[in-house]
Amino acid sequence: MDESRAEGALTLPSRGRLRAEVVIVLGLSLGQAAIYAAIRLIERYLAPAPIGSQTSTLNPSQSAINYVDLLIQVLRIGFSLMPVALALYLLSANGTGALKRLGLTGRGRVWWSDIGWGFGLAAAIGIPGLGLYAVGRALGQSVKLNTSGLPDQWWAAAILLLSAAAAAILEEVIVVGFLVTRLRDLRWSVPAVIIASALLRGCYHLYQGWPMALGNVVMGLVFAYVYVRRGRLAPLIVAHMLLDAVAFIGPEVIPAHVLEGLGIT
Repeated sequence: MDESRAEGALTLPSRGRLRAEVVIVLGLSLGQAAIYAAIRLIERYLAPAPIGSQTSTLNPSQSAINYVDLLIQVLRIGFSLMPVALALYLLSANGTGALKRLGLTGRGRVWWSDIGWGFGLAAAIGIPGLGLYAVGRALGQSVKLNTSGLPDQWWAAAILLLSAAAAAILEEVIVVGFLVTRLRDLRWSVPAVIIASALLRGCYHLYQGWPMALGNVVMGLVFAYVYVRRGRLAPLIVAHMLLDAVAFIGPEVIPAHVLEGLGIT
């Protein structure tokens, strides 16, 4: 990562443009989501029903008509990745390839290492995450998560997996790859960059309740630190995709009594 930053040091945009890029990319994606999530959390606490009895559906159906629903789901996933395209375009503008700069290129051995790191990170984050969710539910401070509101159709599992992949790419490219890179270009210190990335991740999960937001801050600290140390974004995408895939598909294969104990439907 340091080498790629040095390569682009002579042709970096002005500081004003760098700040504008950060505001625009976040404003079109997860910065916007963070603001809405904070408002939604306030709404949840102001609602007559306690937050612990409220539900959030992560992958809702978009139409009562089967193939219209499928079409909208595919379009939703595709359009959700447009901020990623913008971020990669901006990172490539100084003459350094964005994929190389983010650690998304390399030979086979490097990719196998990334996959191994991804599985390790997923295990390290996922198991404590389930425990945190259970604690949050027990305290009545986390909403009940319905990970799929899709109809019982042949395409539902594929859409859930595509949604998991899209969410992983969007969040890791924007919150870690783009934000960390641009803040370092702005000469922020490494600790400040890691904390900023982690806080943003926590903020756009506020709609799930403060315990889950706090858990995502911890996840963000780990992910941003690993990225700064290794200069590879791929392991984070793999880990995030695994976590979301299990969360989205898990309720279809895990026994009902286990899900009820965790407060998952």
